[in-house]
Amino acid sequence: MATSIARFSRRGVASNLIRRCFAAEAAVAINTEAPKPKPTVSPSPDRANWDYRGQRQIIPLGQWLPKVAVDAYVAPNVVLAGQVTVWDGSSVWNGAVLRGDLNKITLGFCSNVQERCVVHAAWSSPTGLPAETLIDRYVTVGAYSLLRSCTIEPECIIGQHSILMEGSLVETRSILEAGSVLPPGRRIPSGELWGGNPARFIRTLTNEETLEIPKLAVAINHLSGDYFSEFLPYSTVYLEVEKFKKSLGIAV
Repeated sequence: MATSIARFSRRGVASNLIRRCFAAEAAVAINTEAPKPKPTVSPSPDRANWDYRGQRQIIPLGQWLPKVAVDAYVAPNVVLAGQVTVWDGSSVWNGAVLRGDLNKITLGFCSNVQERCVVHAAWSSPTGLPAETLIDRYVTVGAYSLLRSCTIEPECIIGQHSILMEGSLVETRSILEAGSVLPPGRRIPSGELWGGNPARFIRTLTNEETLEIPKLAVAINHLSGDYFSEFLPYSTVYLEVEKFKKSLGIAV
């Protein structure tokens, strides 16, 4: 009986040793196996290399092409579309959209449209007044404002986050407070301060306040000059010429 038990135990130990040897050989084979090459995707030769980060600043619509004066500053991410005219010394700041697809939009001399403003013009005005949008000279339009088929006469300030609806009129040397809404056909008389939703008369401006309105527009014009000087309107090919001269040992 003892002999048979010893025989069976030796067989069990031998089978366990064989299993361990096979397991070790399999693990070594897996570790030493060459890694499979990663699949590579080759681009098609006829695929266009588009830069989707770009944005068109000037968008012509049919026969209408936006016109920008030589010394006017228009930020790189501004959109001018259709019948838009930007006169001398004026500036359009980052993120603004001037969409003249239905009617004319004019930004006068030394005026400025600040960040994220939207200026639009309708086909016609329900009030019978001109449907085009006119921003005359020395006008400051605050950031995030919305202007649609309105008229702003010279030397005015439109506070930020303001809304001017169709046919509204802001006469010369007037101020509209920030966050105000000017309903369709509403008129702000000359030399007055209005504000609220809807906008209402607050008080008459002093002579000193009216004199500060064009000074603000001129100060923003000078600031835009600093931004304008950072851009090279005639390209940067001269840098390549200088590099080529240096490679030839020619003094630049």
